[in-house]
Amino acid sequence: MQEHARKLDNKKTVIIGGGPAGLAAAYELSKTGVESIVLEKDQMVGGISKTVNYKNYYFDLGGHRFFTKIEAVENIWKEVLDDNFLHKKRLSRIYYNKKFFNYPIRPLNTLRGLGLWNAFLILISYSYAHLFPAGQEETLEQWVSNRFGKRLYKTFFKTYTEKVWGISCSEIRAEWAAQRIKGLSLVKAVKNALIKPKNSNKKEVIKTLIDSFDYPKLGPGMMWQSMAEIIQGNGSQVCLESEVEAILWNRNNKSIDSVEINVNGQRKLFHGTDFISSMPIRELIQKFKPTVPEGVLKASNHLNYRDFLTVTLIVNKQDVFPDNWIYIHEPDVKLARVQNYKNWSPYMVPDQNKTCLGLEYFCFEGDELWSMPDEELIELGKREMAALGLVQKHDVEDGTVVRMLKAYPVYDSGYRGSLNTVRKFLDGIDNLQLIGRNGMHRYNNMDHSMLTAIYAAENINGANHNLWEINEEPEYHEERAGKSAGELVPDEIIIKSFNRMDKFGFAAAIGTVSGLFIFLATIFLVIKGGEVVGPNLQLLNQYFIGYSVTIKGAFIGMGYSFLWGFLFGWLFAYLRNLFLGFFIYRVKRKVEMLTFRDFLDHF
Repeated sequence: MQEHARKLDNKKTVIIGGGPAGLAAAYELSKTGVESIVLEKDQMVGGISKTVNYKNYYFDLGGHRFFTKIEAVENIWKEVLDDNFLHKKRLSRIYYNKKFFNYPIRPLNTLRGLGLWNAFLILISYSYAHLFPAGQEETLEQWVSNRFGKRLYKTFFKTYTEKVWGISCSEIRAEWAAQRIKGLSLVKAVKNALIKPKNSNKKEVIKTLIDSFDYPKLGPGMMWQSMAEIIQGNGSQVCLESEVEAILWNRNNKSIDSVEINVNGQRKLFHGTDFISSMPIRELIQKFKPTVPEGVLKASNHLNYRDFLTVTLIVNKQDVFPDNWIYIHEPDVKLARVQNYKNWSPYMVPDQNKTCLGLEYFCFEGDELWSMPDEELIELGKREMAALGLVQKHDVEDGTVVRMLKAYPVYDSGYRGSLNTVRKFLDGIDNLQLIGRNGMHRYNNMDHSMLTAIYAAENINGANHNLWEINEEPEYHEERAGKSAGELVPDEIIIKSFNRMDKFGFAAAIGTVSGLFIFLATIFLVIKGGEVVGPNLQLLNQYFIGYSVTIKGAFIGMGYSFLWGFLFGWLFAYLRNLFLGFFIYRVKRKVEMLTFRDFLDHF
């Protein structure tokens, strides 16, 4: 133990990036006495989860709900903010064709909004997709259409998705959706279908967590600022406005020696024994000195990102709409989503007679939207909100703009090969670990990003976690179900019980047992002898032609019994597989729809 403690005393970890992942790594290391230094190029911590204060109006970038089934992450949130969380019921809708649609989608509301004819066509399209699904799911368009049908995909998902990503849905890889939208556990769904939990009259034991969520009183930045203060109180450093200029590594021993940063024009060098990076992986590769092999550098340049900006409007009205946020599916406006911060937390708006709205635009650095002056962006926001009928221009009294670079890693057609090339090189750097969304070019949610950081900290303290396996499990947005009767049944029993039965093997077994039974019973009666030998068994000759209670008859009876036993066994196994297959299909469809009903939230 003393030797291990001395090794930890000699460790110093340099963490690049002060977002949720970088801060979580420093926080966990500080608990074990490992010194760290967090380097953040922005003026505040939090990354895309930061909270901006504009004239005492607080707003975050995108709306960040705090919900997780990861106990280690939940413990950190509770330790840091304690009672400063609000529990909020979620309300969000889709705005399409001048109408509001409930989201997650509800059939009756959608029927009224779209009309009978459109709803009928959507139902036909949905049925067709499930009867004749596309054989391969290489693109997001194929992936969504297989689950919702082509018409519903075009109505509710195509316009919004392409606003968010700036590329066609036929270019976005299906694996993006497969990773982001993990299905609920089929085993747990089967359990809950078979064994209802005690003391519960709910129709659905499993539901998605996003029906309600926790939220810090002053936005998510409250969490990251508090965490930074705890980290510094434990003897580590959090350096703001400290942009990494170079990562100095040794080609011979495949390790990083130090990082060079620029602070107000001054060059500083930070040495460490271990390095953790949450900066965009493309930038990380470009900052290596000496430069990395040409093939790796070229691959990194093919990793793309979607940028993001928020136009914040102060509206001189007490109430604008009741939603936390609204998805804008109108193709005639550039606006993608609107946040109503007062409905997230009343503490974020200093004057309750006014409303603070966040208008979200997705763009690429340098394009028309990104380059537009703030004043013009605010005017654009006013015009589009007025065109949608949500806010009148004369009610907007102030506004501001916040831009966020590399908000989302893009899963385009070439990303996988490029990422594999970069990963292969970085896996050879002994004292470097990648964490977080941009650090791994993986569109994780906040809790999974933090989990990569927690595991990275544990690795420095002697563990051996593979960070790339995080979020590969088949359960993602599944709610942590309470203790139920179903949980008393081990998963292995459920899996084995619902395995397909081998029809031939089962039929052969039943046939063999039946044949042997008749053969042995007949032989027993022959050996027993007597005046009347087996009168009841003799009745079998009405069904088994040529059977008699004799040695010859024993073999004839065994043959007939095997044949009929085989046929009944095969039929039983076939019907059993058919009915169980149908049951599992229904459970699976229910599980998928529980997951897909919050499809847009994963964007």
